[in-house]
Amino acid sequence: MAGASAVLEDSSLLSRLDRGLLKLERVFALLSGLAAFSLMFLAAYSVSGRKFFGAPLPGYVDYIEVLMPLIAIMGVSYVQRDGAHIRMDILVGRLHGRALWAVECLMIVMILLLMVALVWGSWAHFDRSFDMSRPLWSRDSTIDIGLPLWPAKLIVPVAFFVLCLRLCLQLWGYGRALVLGLDRPVGVPLVQSAAEQAAAEAEQLEGRD
Repeated sequence: MAGASAVLEDSSLLSRLDRGLLKLERVFALLSGLAAFSLMFLAAYSVSGRKFFGAPLPGYVDYIEVLMPLIAIMGVSYVQRDGAHIRMDILVGRLHGRALWAVECLMIVMILLLMVALVWGSWAHFDRSFDMSRPLWSRDSTIDIGLPLWPAKLIVPVAFFVLCLRLCLQLWGYGRALVLGLDRPVGVPLVQSAAEQAAAEAEQLEGRD
């Protein structure tokens, strides 16, 4: 599994692009969190309506269907930036230097190829749903209250495209470290030791005083 990690920054072009993309990723992560919060609110509203008024929220399942891609996918690039996705570090954690960066590059390339294919496929799925000549620009809708599905389907290729941008930056960072033999490259997640994690947590607590 991935441990705690840090992303180093400097004045290089790679680091500036990393910070610029991070702003967009934070917006996407915020939207994902707001969607999760709204779903909890809708659940409470629906249960309360059923219990006290005998009338649950109409289309509750439809709202879940539309919000689920927003909750599940919009924050994926933000998590990739910090290296917080679950992965097996039994082998990779034993590597150092150029061997580590070479393996990281290989893994990023494999993930990037998969994500490019998913962007293509998910965009085609959205394109089959979107039609400006139809009511609400949609060829399909939810079963209960007829919400158009194309906005939820559009979220997937957009979020995956942002992830592809993040992977390209990380491939640049790992490739640069591989070629130059860097120990602590910028723009990529670096796994922290227990001491580094404790120091970072202490620094955060000091900043709250």
